[in-house]
Amino acid sequence: MSLQECALNINHSQKELKPHGTLEFPCAGYASTYTDAPRDIIPWHWHEELEIVYIKKGTLKLQIPSTTYLLNTGDCAVINTNILHYAVAVNSCELHSLVFSSSIITGSISSAFNQKYMQPLLSCHSFTCIAFEAQQSYIAQYFRKAFESLRTDTFGYEFTVREELSRICLDLYKHYSDQLFTVKQTQNLDSLRIEKMIDFIQNHYTDDITLSHIAESADVGERECLRCFKRTIGQSPIQYLLKYRLMQGANLLLSSPAMSISEIASSCGFDHPSYFSKMFKQFYNCSPKEYRN
Repeated sequence: MSLQECALNINHSQKELKPHGTLEFPCAGYASTYTDAPRDIIPWHWHEELEIVYIKKGTLKLQIPSTTYLLNTGDCAVINTNILHYAVAVNSCELHSLVFSSSIITGSISSAFNQKYMQPLLSCHSFTCIAFEAQQSYIAQYFRKAFESLRTDTFGYEFTVREELSRICLDLYKHYSDQLFTVKQTQNLDSLRIEKMIDFIQNHYTDDITLSHIAESADVGERECLRCFKRTIGQSPIQYLLKYRLMQGANLLLSSPAMSISEIASSCGFDHPSYFSKMFKQFYNCSPKEYRN
């Protein structure tokens, strides 16, 4: 199985829609090089699969709500299912990743692998994302073996990938063993709030929305809204709204050549094309016209 093209397809609630692997083999591998340019940012998104990222070269800043990881060459991180995450290279980064369904390990939902190990692990409140330094564990070693087998389409790669992913998940199970069977797990309150507010922004970014509107979408006050954004994704809600509008504008510049820059600015929630152009140049380091060309 060759590597898949790394391109996100995200719906209005930041869920990634792109299938990873196939029904017969639900695992996909990706290899990409990123810079710190705005076009290379991996935006906030989530998916139902687990993800393991490995830094082949360079440095990556990986974020989940409330936590930031700085991953260097040889480091890796495992992201649990349904966890919002975002990443940007620090200067540049060569990134390898595997995104996979737990069913590749468990097979049937009634299997011992699923009921005894994977479900307790996946529902563990403490397991959102965990990072491992290059020399800290065998996780990176297991990952490299699985990734290389899949990349080169080695005979029987399916067995190798499943075996190495199973080793990784078993190590994670052992790591969280003291926290797996505590009281019923509840999702972090900040995560619940930020998901509601980001969902509101992405559904209404074309409208004239304010900080008050964003706060109301999660039933919190404006001050708590500001604090929640700062704690979870490190920027204000208005900054997030501006960035999201600009990213939508960038997509339209390339996908809708018949639209004028004024029309694009208006469709993305900007009152004045000049302000759109000014902010676009500040963010993308070029004018909308230059970006389109």
